[in-house]
Amino acid sequence: MENLLFHEIHQKSRLAVKEVNEVLKEFELYSAQWSILFCLKQFGPMTQKEIWQYLNVEAPTVTRTLAKLEESGWAGRKEGTDKRQRIACLTPKAESKVAEIEERVTQLENELLADLTKQEQEQLKGLLKKIKSPALTEKDVKNG
Repeated sequence: MENLLFHEIHQKSRLAVKEVNEVLKEFELYSAQWSILFCLKQFGPMTQKEIWQYLNVEAPTVTRTLAKLEESGWAGRKEGTDKRQRIACLTPKAESKVAEIEERVTQLENELLADLTKQEQEQLKGLLKKIKSPALTEKDVKNG
């Protein structure tokens, strides 16, 4: 087996998700929920479509995850200009906790990447950003 790149990426991804879930336990969150909260922190209120497109997940997954975030008081949803459109946003609870969570996740990231120099970390990030889905259009790649 000569080309194990995607196996390595998959294994490291699983490790990262497992470790971040350990950090998020304290906040009663999972990595998929944190991904959505992080998006809303970074970009502000977003439509569900914008979230699933950005995260590269199926629409029903985002809908289910947002419902759980709503139930636990982390996110809210309201109708957009089009009644079919739903816009997600952080709640005051999330606004007050998201910086602390981000700090903990960053601390974990630093631990996981401790054997890489800052230059290697930047190089890794740059290389990962170059990986794209063949199904994406040119426009999607430029915006993502």
